[in-house]
Amino acid sequence: MPLSLSRFAAVIALLFLAACAAPPPEPELPPVHPDYPGFQDGEFYIAPVEMQFLQGNTPRTEVDYFGPDAPGTIVVDTFARRLYYVMEGGRAMRYAIAVGREGLAFRGSGTIGRKAEWPGWTPTANMIRTQPELYAEYAGGLPGGLSNPLGARALYLYRGSRDTYFRIHGTIENSSIGRATSAGCIRLFNQDAIDLYNRVALGTQVKVRSQEESLAIEGPFHDNEFGMITPGPAPVVLPAELDVAAAG
Repeated sequence: MPLSLSRFAAVIALLFLAACAAPPPEPELPPVHPDYPGFQDGEFYIAPVEMQFLQGNTPRTEVDYFGPDAPGTIVVDTFARRLYYVMEGGRAMRYAIAVGREGLAFRGSGTIGRKAEWPGWTPTANMIRTQPELYAEYAGGLPGGLSNPLGARALYLYRGSRDTYFRIHGTIENSSIGRATSAGCIRLFNQDAIDLYNRVALGTQVKVRSQEESLAIEGPFHDNEFGMITPGPAPVVLPAELDVAAAG
């Protein structure tokens, strides 16, 4: 029996209401690396690391270790921008790092003299003197938290009983990992800083490789056009290419 006009209108109205009542589709979330999820850490939420910053050899990985260093040592390679925590059996945990700009990187060796969760930060007198526009407002110190440049964890580098004012620490500036951008400290993703923090004890030895050691063990590395560390020797730029670049 055909529907009357009024009943047809009522059916259309019911279908419209049902469609309006349906929940909206769930937004598609971006993919998350299983070792770099977001999570609550005390009173702070650490966001997941974006996949765009976890390409190639950037995610932390357990690898064979060919250096001469004893298990339990932290080895920093500022030239390859990698940090190793040496383990038993010729193995190590490898982390990608950001390092200090040329002339600012920590050199030589030291020990972990202090560990801190969500540490406070105070710029050094030299930082305030040379770049007051960046650091003067923080001369009184900055409490720990998401806006603090030391991130979720910090390992303080000492020589003997003296603080060197260099740190191995976390960061929320995920885009900096793999680059030479810091004021001299060694940065890791917050997730990696927590992983390393949980492995090391006070007194852990820290060794920074020389360029000769880095070349012998890691091979050559260079910065690409985006400032990211890249395996292999730097490409040779011919004079004609230099002229074109200068003209552009």
